[in-house]
Amino acid sequence: MNQVKVNLDDRSYPIIIANDNFEHLAKKLVRLNLGTDAIIITNSRIRALYGKKLQKTLNTLKIATHIFNVQDSEKSKSISEYVKIIGKISSIDTKKRLFLIALGGGVVGDLTGFIAATYKRGIAYIQIPTTLLAQVDSSIGGKTALDLPSGKNLIGAFYQPKLVYSNINLIKSLPARQIRSGLAEAVKYGIIVDPKLFSYIEKNYKKILDLDSSCLSYVIKASSLIKAKIVENDERETTGLRTILNFGHTIGHALETAAGYSNLNHGEAISIGMAAAAEIAHSMGILPGIELKRVMAIFKLLKLPLEAKKGDLKAVLSAFLRDKKFINGRIRMVLPSKIGHVFVTENIPYNLIKKIIKKRMAD
Repeated sequence: MNQVKVNLDDRSYPIIIANDNFEHLAKKLVRLNLGTDAIIITNSRIRALYGKKLQKTLNTLKIATHIFNVQDSEKSKSISEYVKIIGKISSIDTKKRLFLIALGGGVVGDLTGFIAATYKRGIAYIQIPTTLLAQVDSSIGGKTALDLPSGKNLIGAFYQPKLVYSNINLIKSLPARQIRSGLAEAVKYGIIVDPKLFSYIEKNYKKILDLDSSCLSYVIKASSLIKAKIVENDERETTGLRTILNFGHTIGHALETAAGYSNLNHGEAISIGMAAAAEIAHSMGILPGIELKRVMAIFKLLKLPLEAKKGDLKAVLSAFLRDKKFINGRIRMVLPSKIGHVFVTENIPYNLIKKIIKKRMAD
């Protein structure tokens, strides 16, 4: 068992990286004493795999459980789903000490976190991420959100969990496509701040894709440490440091939005977004060609897409220009200057962005 701490004064919490049957979770919950009733938000597939085991663990601690299923897709991060779940929670909330558990990937984590942030002006919740993408990225940092038809994550709040429990056993049942999707975010950490992690993935990609426990543990811990340090120094994106976590996301989110959150999953969209951002940086004379080749090569090794097979260029550009990360209407992106270093800039010709996006949407 490894542990990483996110140090945020009274909002601090541990990230437990385990390879067990919920034993370390049980020990931590005893210490946290979050409540008497746990509301588990998950989807039907994850519930079938791990729901009973989690309920048994909680029941041994004399914590009553209630499980609510949501659809296993980005569409669950909707206002209608939020209202439905809030209604269910309020119907059982009678003189009980409730806390929430997000048992799932990024969608479940975002939805559960936003419910926790807003129900009764905030109740406790924990993250049990069941995808590699959620374990290395979305479960950490307290970003919670819902989507609108016009854009991804447009309704949200910063609200930290009390615990993140990243159990490697929970991701070994994932399809290969989901593992690759999670690795896209780990590669992002390598590009933005950690060339050692980038090189590790280059050298060990076969073992990682084969779900070698020691390799997965290394990648999850390294990614968690990076995310924790960035969040500690810029929890609410006020200093600009946390903005570097958006590398690849500006174009990636536009691709997701334009596709109606179908065709591409999040990691695939982000891999295309990172490839596009690297190519923009190279075209501007910022990123050396040898570095660009390594970036493109690692996505190929991991069998992550460099192009969107289908899509409406006009819709993608429209979604791109509505990105909430832009300030006063100015285009703002994170670009790499080398593997291990990125910077935020507004000095990017729109015609170049349009050209690269069009290229990355080749048939």
